[in-house]
Amino acid sequence: MNKIAGLLIVISSLMTAQQQMSLPDCEEAFQKNNLELLAEQYNINMADADILQAKIWELPQLSGQINAYNPQDHKVFDVGHAKGAQITQLIYMGGKKKNEIAFAKSNKELAQLQFSQLLVDLRAQLRTAYYNLYYEKLKFENTSRQLGYMNDLLAAYKVQSAKGNVSLRDEVRLQSVVIQLNNDKVGINKNILEFEQTLKVLTGVTDNIEPKLSDSEAKDILAAQPFGDETELQKKALENNADYQYNLKLIDNSKLYAQWQKSLNVPDLNLGAGWDQNGGTFKNEVNLMVGIPLPLWKSNKGNVEKANFAIQQNQKNADFQKLNLETKVQSAYKTWKTQYDQLSQIKSEDLNNMDIVYNGMLSNFRKGNVSLIEFVDFMDSYRETALQIYDMKNEIMQSAEQLNQLVQTKIFY
Repeated sequence: MNKIAGLLIVISSLMTAQQQMSLPDCEEAFQKNNLELLAEQYNINMADADILQAKIWELPQLSGQINAYNPQDHKVFDVGHAKGAQITQLIYMGGKKKNEIAFAKSNKELAQLQFSQLLVDLRAQLRTAYYNLYYEKLKFENTSRQLGYMNDLLAAYKVQSAKGNVSLRDEVRLQSVVIQLNNDKVGINKNILEFEQTLKVLTGVTDNIEPKLSDSEAKDILAAQPFGDETELQKKALENNADYQYNLKLIDNSKLYAQWQKSLNVPDLNLGAGWDQNGGTFKNEVNLMVGIPLPLWKSNKGNVEKANFAIQQNQKNADFQKLNLETKVQSAYKTWKTQYDQLSQIKSEDLNNMDIVYNGMLSNFRKGNVSLIEFVDFMDSYRETALQIYDMKNEIMQSAEQLNQLVQTKIFY
């Protein structure tokens, strides 16, 4: 009784470790729980802090003096007759503060684009892993079903081989099919574990995720086609791809930085007021104080040149990213189109015929109408074809996700 109770507990724990989730459910969990995404958000917060800091002026300086020694009356610290005070404030000239604030705001826009690109990349990883897991589970079920029948058949042949009713060669033939199916199953299970781990990291869900995707939903996804040809998709990608927009924004950012560095060559003004009890021409004298560095040379010339080179560098990088993005979109579209056309040649009735022939072969083999060699050859061919069809469907979804990742706007309808 205790053993049965323990077994039920184990089975229950295994069942609760699985959680059925649709793709939208996974995406919702991803946006709430993904630690990498949450960490990246702080870069935007830090950029806000930089804007706040850029708006802050230098503090005013307050200074004073008192008499240390009065040689006339031979007094130390004759505070009553000689003291003074000054207050000064640094006044920024040449639009330094305005340029610094503009540069800080541009940095925030860059941080937002980096966050957007990370969001796109991680979501693509999530969707890719989800579809991979879905098809690996289907492959696992299909392989397990074949393996179950072949194991029963092999066990029966071993009994008959021991009695001398069938040859050992036939038993070995069946054994080779079983070994291959077991090898397929181990490989598929390894992939399942890998994709489950990826989904756990991305979504923050500790249970193993069971894809909740019906056959009709999968067919709709496979049947969806992009809106527009590769030229239209390239245009949309240039308008929406956050990574490319980041490179364009980087040019503006470097121009703002260069403008800020140029303004640092303009001397700042020190403005203040001073009071002196007895040290000036008049008693209790109040004076206006003005100070400015002499602009004998450009003190920030090197940084200005460096900033100008950065503008040229970022322009070249943006040109490269444009060409790279257009090429990737073109390649991804052609890959998707080739895979879509390839799968389109396989009609649903062809797949149904495969299952009909498979069931017919099983039935006829049991009845003795099909030889073992014919049966084994068919099973080996069926095993490979079934796995290839699942892979073909999965590859179409993966290609579509790659296009989505590059274009970054809704293109499949």
